[in-house]
Amino acid sequence: MRILYLGDIMAEPGIELIEHRLPMLRKELRVDMVIAQAENVSDGKGIRPKDLARLRSAGVDFCTGGNHSLNRPEIIGQMSDPQVPIVRPANYPPDTPGLGYKYFTTPQGKVLVVSLLGQIVGKDADKPMDNPLLTIDAILDAQKDVKRVATVVNLHGDFSSEKIVLGHYLDGRVTAVVGDHWHVATADARILPGGTAHMTDVGMCGVLDSSLGVKYSSIIPRWREGHSTRNELETAGPFQLNGLLVTVGDDGLATAVEPIRRIYDQSAV
Repeated sequence: MRILYLGDIMAEPGIELIEHRLPMLRKELRVDMVIAQAENVSDGKGIRPKDLARLRSAGVDFCTGGNHSLNRPEIIGQMSDPQVPIVRPANYPPDTPGLGYKYFTTPQGKVLVVSLLGQIVGKDADKPMDNPLLTIDAILDAQKDVKRVATVVNLHGDFSSEKIVLGHYLDGRVTAVVGDHWHVATADARILPGGTAHMTDVGMCGVLDSSLGVKYSSIIPRWREGHSTRNELETAGPFQLNGLLVTVGDDGLATAVEPIRRIYDQSAV
């Protein structure tokens, strides 16, 4: 089985990139399942149901969550439905709407997908959340008797150390641990000693010449003069598609990993 995990899909340019390029990429890479980080899909924050439908039509099978997952109240009903393939972080407080893990059924069998939020995530660092390591322990224990072919965990957070620790903590217990949130891919994709695929951050899907998908003109004054500026999304220029391709063995562990990075001219998207 081959699973492609795509980095944060950033706003309308990211959606259009997926719509134009993912169908061909699935065939080229012989992908059985596509999972994508979707917390930045709709105007950079959260995801609307209509945008989720667009991604699914383009070939995204499942969407993971992050700190903006619940920004759009209209998506909460689908977040709470076990049959709709989208989750928010599982380590939010117990009374938080939505589900943090769900199964997706493929021709090869069930895949368990779990989202976790790092304990430090930008402006959301002071929001209450449960310990991600204890949360994933509880989930895996609760699901230990469910037969599945793969388990994929994403950690959406700021600290590289936390993402690396989670990978090693779950090594041999899950198929893959993929970090996201940075929008910049790291160069450390590998299979850990126990057989778990790991990448500290998978990057993003959207405009290349931007500050994580945002125009430089709206970011530079923030860093140079300390101005409080509003993010203005970049829509022009070449596009980047970043992901991690994981080949899964019969034991549910990884047998191969390949970081995916494609650059496309705007005219080709």
